[in-house]
Amino acid sequence: MHQFQIEPLAKLDLFGYDISFTNSSLFMLVVLGAIWIFMAGGMKRELVPGRWQMAVEGVTGFINNMMSSSIGPEGKKYVPLVFSLFMFILFANFMGMMPIGIVPGAHAFTVTSHLTVTAVLAVLSFGTVLVVGFWRHGLHFFSLFVPHGTPWWLLWLIPLIELFSFLIRPFSLALRLFVAMTAGHVLMKVLAGFVINGLNAEALWVAPLVSLPSFILMIGITLLELLVCAIQAYVFALLTSLYINDAVNLH
Repeated sequence: MHQFQIEPLAKLDLFGYDISFTNSSLFMLVVLGAIWIFMAGGMKRELVPGRWQMAVEGVTGFINNMMSSSIGPEGKKYVPLVFSLFMFILFANFMGMMPIGIVPGAHAFTVTSHLTVTAVLAVLSFGTVLVVGFWRHGLHFFSLFVPHGTPWWLLWLIPLIELFSFLIRPFSLALRLFVAMTAGHVLMKVLAGFVINGLNAEALWVAPLVSLPSFILMIGITLLELLVCAIQAYVFALLTSLYINDAVNLH
């Protein structure tokens, strides 16, 4: 499980608080740098766009269409937020899949496999919903917890259920991403262990019976995990857009 261990790279202390620069901080900066390069290289605004510019325009158009279909015309206001969340999660997930382990003493670090990181992203999403909801509707925002058509004899129960469902949103956002990334990487690590241990076994029959099937399965799981990396970024962005829609289009 060393691939999930946070290790300090530069010891820093501020008023008794440990604010050391860690491998997690390093990979976050790498992710931000990769996003900056991706965006800078694709914002040339050429009349005949190249592949790089088409890729950037494709991603921005994808998020823009998502917000427009989920919220409506006002969804364009929140495209930068959802786009930033989507790109950070997507690049962070893929960065954790990079074969950095071929360098002796180095290994990839998936920042989204830590609940602290996914929780901050979820709180940012949830906080936006609260700010938008109260800013646009004031105290009328609490009507979100009383669905239209609720019978009067259920007014003591339905608002409590709706409130609990609303408050559980940041936890579900954070846990879904955290669990998906952690479980996938652990499974790949276990299968890789089967492959290595099978090849190092003294009995010759172990390699073809254990290592070969594990290696084939590991390839399939790796491809599936790459798909999960993209799906989790999409799900996080989609749910964020739906939550914002609840705050914007309050009935």
